[in-house]
Amino acid sequence: MNENPETASTPDTKSNLDTKSAPDTANTPDTANTPDTARTAGLSSWQCAILFSENERVSMTHGGGGKLSQRLVDEIFFPAMENSILHRKLDAALLDCPNGTIAMTTDSYVVTPRFFPGGNIAKLSVYGTINDLAVSGATPIAISAAWILEEGLLLSELKQLAEEMGAAAREVGVAVVTGDTKVVDRGRGDGCYITTTGIGIVPPGRNIGLNRICAGDAILMSGTIGDHGMAIMAARGGLPISTAIVSDCAPLHELIASLVRAGIRIHAMRDPTRGGISSALNELANAVRLGFVIEESCVPIAPLVRSACEMLGIDPWTVANEGKFLLFVPMAESERALKVLQNHPLGQSAAIVGRVVQDHPGIVVGKTPYGTQRVVVMPTGDSLPRIC
Repeated sequence: MNENPETASTPDTKSNLDTKSAPDTANTPDTANTPDTARTAGLSSWQCAILFSENERVSMTHGGGGKLSQRLVDEIFFPAMENSILHRKLDAALLDCPNGTIAMTTDSYVVTPRFFPGGNIAKLSVYGTINDLAVSGATPIAISAAWILEEGLLLSELKQLAEEMGAAAREVGVAVVTGDTKVVDRGRGDGCYITTTGIGIVPPGRNIGLNRICAGDAILMSGTIGDHGMAIMAARGGLPISTAIVSDCAPLHELIASLVRAGIRIHAMRDPTRGGISSALNELANAVRLGFVIEESCVPIAPLVRSACEMLGIDPWTVANEGKFLLFVPMAESERALKVLQNHPLGQSAAIVGRVVQDHPGIVVGKTPYGTQRVVVMPTGDSLPRIC
């Protein structure tokens, strides 16, 4: 990439969205001996604006902490995620929090392909973080984003991903208040990875957690399972189907808030991402040392997803979801909770799928449509790697 050499020293402008990489190989002229009057007078006239082109790519210099690093921040990230906290350019975001318990979560996203039917890696990183907070009973207030970029990534694609992240954050009502960028050598980063951290507030008096799960609870699923994982598989060209499967990638905080507003006594929630509901149910059953009984015929699965799983020999219960959650409530409130879910656009296919029992502690049992039972085991591997 051609650019004019810098001939003036640039003040150190620390930013919440810092950028770094391996040692900078850019050859920047030394201005240490430039007379002070020359270095301080009319600097703006010495600097030429360098506009990004559609074919320009990320280079190692973009992560070197210099002018190109600052351009990524000023011209790609700031405009896409603009908010008053981010533009303070501090080393840490300073947040004024109301009374309550602070919830914090972090996750990394390595999905391939980066764009898939129903979403992309940037949108997924925001929604996934928001959902982890929401199922913990927290109201999301802010997130951070760390980007790992591979040398050679098109800046036009990075700009699009940044805009997708900013739009998703505004959609859910949070700000991307801090972040970091690293650039790695070509061939070592698969284009782009993203790590996000979220902070939320659990209001006083709200008590949602695994310790509240008890025998007699109903288990609900907020919608169809397996949509995200199979959408990723289809996007990779692994499914010979003509109709696209769309990811369920979506933020769950408003759906969960509707349950709270309705006065549903929520005991616990869990979003079954990697490993699907098989993994999530086993983790929870083992943690509380109670048994779960799941009516297999009640678990909602979209016909196209079911067909795709059968075609590939994959158990849909082990396939990842990115816009669904398991809900534990007292059995007496299960029907009312179901109606609340089904009245929301994201919960229209919700169903009561099982119950919590004292028997077989730590074991998940599936009741088949044929009247038999099977033990639902924890997945031993990842049948669909790199799905989130």
